[in-house]
Amino acid sequence: MTLSTDNVSSKKPAVDETNEEFMLERVPQNARRSWWSQFAIWVGFGYVPTGLIVGGQLAGVGGEGGMPFGDAMLTVVLGQGILLILTFLLGFAAMKTGLNLSLISRFSYGTKGMILPMLIMGLLTLGWFASIVGMVGDIFDVAFGSLTGITILNGLSLEYVLFSLFWGAIFTWSAWKGIVALERISASAAPFILLVAVVAAVMMTNEFGGFGNVLAEGSTRSGTTVGTGVTLLIGAWIAGVIMGVDIFRFAKKASHVLIGAGACFILTNPLLNIVGYTGSIATGDANFISWMVTKGPFFAIIGVVLWVVALWTTNMSELYCNALYVGPAANAMGFKVSRPKIVITVGIIGSILGAFGFYSFFFADFITVLGAAFVPLAGPILADFYVVRRREYETANVNDLPKVRWPGIISFLIGAALGIVFQYALPLPGDFPAGLGALIVTFALHIVLSKAMKNRPEQALVTSSNA
Repeated sequence: MTLSTDNVSSKKPAVDETNEEFMLERVPQNARRSWWSQFAIWVGFGYVPTGLIVGGQLAGVGGEGGMPFGDAMLTVVLGQGILLILTFLLGFAAMKTGLNLSLISRFSYGTKGMILPMLIMGLLTLGWFASIVGMVGDIFDVAFGSLTGITILNGLSLEYVLFSLFWGAIFTWSAWKGIVALERISASAAPFILLVAVVAAVMMTNEFGGFGNVLAEGSTRSGTTVGTGVTLLIGAWIAGVIMGVDIFRFAKKASHVLIGAGACFILTNPLLNIVGYTGSIATGDANFISWMVTKGPFFAIIGVVLWVVALWTTNMSELYCNALYVGPAANAMGFKVSRPKIVITVGIIGSILGAFGFYSFFFADFITVLGAAFVPLAGPILADFYVVRRREYETANVNDLPKVRWPGIISFLIGAALGIVFQYALPLPGDFPAGLGALIVTFALHIVLSKAMKNRPEQALVTSSNA
């Protein structure tokens, strides 16, 4: 397939603030990044505490629920495998087209219809940004306690609020710097973070009396099914999977997409799930950093520093991608807002939400609903690119597409509703994951509706030249 670059000059630099990080255009070939760039970004992006939290949930919270170690490993393999496949399929489409999520969504949703998925993704990434800001404040609170004794709103200490606001500002600044900052910080931090995670897991296991004791204790855990565990895994990461489009548009080859996806869903995230499970069994806390801060000043300092850096790499990506959703959505509504202004504004809002308890009070429900309801958002994009109108992605200028394409909008809304129903009211047979079931329905429904509405004017194939 040969795709042009919407009149982008071949001499344009890889990162140029004047093009808003290619917010409204294809990424040209000369701006694509190396395989190492994708690997480094995705290793860092994959290191998010939800990997530990989900691992802990598979072990059972407070000794209640959970599953044996063997079932937990099966859950991790299935869940991470599904995430890997979805990430590659979306990433391949991004690599072939050079389009970010907002622009590639125009094909399946329309130039105005894409406002719906973009605003949803904007809210999701804002929620994640606020949650991760709160996670940073939380670890400082665990490590140092409340030195002033002052309590702010929702029972949060003054130190928690101040640390959260401070690091929210740092995350915002680095996201403002763009894709190069993502690459550099991730490449520098990722190897040390992974090494410390493995060492901490070994130390926690030894403290518990060895891996045999972990297995023995794990065998007593029950109540969480494999299907529920897979849904938790998908819910914890589906926003990241869809965000992958905005990162993989900088990839040069399909192999680079696979390398990036594998760095996250074969290396980083499964490791965190295992460490979280082991830590929860051995210490009662899935977060090994919380354990490290109890082992003296040396381990506490290392743990806090690495925790902040790990969250830094993830939260940069959340805010970086948020601007690529909000900006094009605003543009489609007639408002032109620059990427830096969006990053700063959303960063301020997210930092305030994070500092005042979003993570503490809403995070658990946030990722459960996320996995059930918003997995289908990718359905119309996948069905459209791979089945319905693959040729159009080669020939159409993204600015010449129709305003609304109803099959994408209708199939997503039905899929999102079904995800909630499958999760909370009518569980699928065989404990099949709710979000994945809803995605499959959405994928099929988009194809059916596209065929049923093929004679409508907006469904006609657009063949305008990009050259």
